[in-house]
Amino acid sequence: MSRRYVLRPDSAAPAHEGFAVDYAGELNEQQLAAATAGGGPTLIVAGAGTGKTRTLVYRLAYLVESGVAPAQIALLTFTRRAAKAMADRAAALLEGRAADVRAGTFHALGLEILRRHAPAAGLPPRFTVLDSSDAADVLALLRTEAGLDRAGARFPRHETLHAMFSASANRDLALAGVLDQGWPQHTAHLAALEELQRRYAAYKMRHGLADFDDLLALAVAAMENDDDVRRAEAGRTRHVLVDEYQDVNGLQARMVELLASIHGNVTAVGDDAQAIYRFRGADVHHLLGFSERFADTRILKLERNYRSTQPILDLANTVIAGAAERVDKRLWTDREGGELPALVRAPDADWQARFVAQVVLDHREEGVPLGRMGVLFRAGWCSYALEGELTRRRIPFVKYGGLKLAEAAHVRDVVAHLRLAENPADAVAWNRALGLLEGVGPKTVRQILDALPGAADPYAVDAIAPSPRYAAGLRGLAELLRTLRAGTGEPALEEQVAALLVYYRPLFERAYPDDHPRRAPDLDALESLALNHSSRRTLLEALALDPLDHAADESEAAFRDEAPLVLSTIHSAKGLEFDTVFVIEALDGVIPSQYSLRHPEELDEERRLMYVALTRAERALFVTYPLVGHARGAGQYVTEPSRFLASVQENLLEPWSLVEGNSDSLPALPAH
Repeated sequence: MSRRYVLRPDSAAPAHEGFAVDYAGELNEQQLAAATAGGGPTLIVAGAGTGKTRTLVYRLAYLVESGVAPAQIALLTFTRRAAKAMADRAAALLEGRAADVRAGTFHALGLEILRRHAPAAGLPPRFTVLDSSDAADVLALLRTEAGLDRAGARFPRHETLHAMFSASANRDLALAGVLDQGWPQHTAHLAALEELQRRYAAYKMRHGLADFDDLLALAVAAMENDDDVRRAEAGRTRHVLVDEYQDVNGLQARMVELLASIHGNVTAVGDDAQAIYRFRGADVHHLLGFSERFADTRILKLERNYRSTQPILDLANTVIAGAAERVDKRLWTDREGGELPALVRAPDADWQARFVAQVVLDHREEGVPLGRMGVLFRAGWCSYALEGELTRRRIPFVKYGGLKLAEAAHVRDVVAHLRLAENPADAVAWNRALGLLEGVGPKTVRQILDALPGAADPYAVDAIAPSPRYAAGLRGLAELLRTLRAGTGEPALEEQVAALLVYYRPLFERAYPDDHPRRAPDLDALESLALNHSSRRTLLEALALDPLDHAADESEAAFRDEAPLVLSTIHSAKGLEFDTVFVIEALDGVIPSQYSLRHPEELDEERRLMYVALTRAERALFVTYPLVGHARGAGQYVTEPSRFLASVQENLLEPWSLVEGNSDSLPALPAH
């Protein structure tokens, strides 16, 4: 009879004293314990400003110094930028020895798994990744084909359909539950929506397409349904490190569990108090229930804050203590001094705007740069009055958010042609490319697409023209696509994009006659982006996985004299920090949102939003609200401050009132 001897995973990790990195000298006591923990499952609960990224970087370096091959470490994050930054920092600590760490987003890893195991997921090897706009276009087509555009009752539009189906995938909820939570007005259409969801899945499989949500769902399904796939992927992953674990959804949590199913080593870093993305499918219970998913979990905390003064932390600690479900921790700092945060009562929104603008200018004169001050709010409309006041005073500002480069219609036009060169079966891209030709409408597009599958040449649209009126246009498109298909690598990508733009610009000017000069720089940006990619496929995947934000570039060009004041929703401000923070429109019904009051879990998330806003401040914090509000059709009404702050004692939050000054009719320094 044979005997088995089971090795415990890294339970006796080597001491760090003889390593190249001075872990004890570089990290505080809590960080050191987290970075040098042994094998097995570890949950690091890291409060705001406690150096969680630093700790994760040193954890990564420590594992490499302990003998783990970098290629056997998977570092999962929510943005490519965060993954690259952490991997680069770890590599710098070890003079390049951590360069081969598999660092990237969950979706990028899902794509990597699907490229290796496409048949196990029911996909062809050269499948195409749809972005959200293209996915919505597919649903628009299927919606029309099913006659749902002519339904007697109002049927959801294609953008809403995509949001519904995405929510179903990310929350692991049946469509009925998704409708009940977010779109109860469409419950009567449940049967039709379920059928459309099935047709959408079949359409993607038939045409070799995968949308953003599929990158997770199909990768997880491949590992769950095929044990050879699971063993191959988990076997190559000796350690899984996860950043921002409080933001994972069910599929992401399951992916982590599957990847750790052989070696059992997973380190998750997160903060339940900063779990604010429930609307995206994130579920804080994956963090709160981590020890139930992974047996023998060690739980470590990071509580020493390096960002804020103690008065700011005392307020934040008090606010989050009211959450029904949370990990018990208390942020502290050894920084001395600091003013009490202010709760500023303004007569109305205009006074609130004047106050913020004046204090911004005062602090700027005292040496605080505009770019080191942030104005945070629950929703975009909250800053409208302030934007007008800042414009009047010529205070430059940038409002975070805006259109992504890859979401612009003209950029999507160009990308559609590149996608066709990669996958001739991509019907969504065909629909967009053909629709740009003069005289070609939806009926003609359908005739061409119906005839294409029988053609020997997948680009033979010039041979099946339904009318000689568009023969020249179809001939030009076919020639372009054949040229693009011929180029597959360096330096051909640059040449492909250049040839494509020569073809596209006349169509571009016809399609956007009024504003094509304003849109043209985006095409230049896309051409420049191609220089950073070795192949057409990597460019397309980069655009689909992490669309580029052009707003920051535009703001930088507009305000070259100094970095602008930052206006941001609280969701967009997560991860940022400022010397001075203004939290405006801190009203009950705004934060917390009136729509959250029916559900305790949603109310808890609103409380966490307030916590995130407060903990962005380093030195000065002003929370403001107007005493009078305006409702459409109801006139003025008296407001109430956010319930999260209304009961806070004055030794934590100092009340301020505004009085009119004698200079230029601006508010004077607040009177207590």
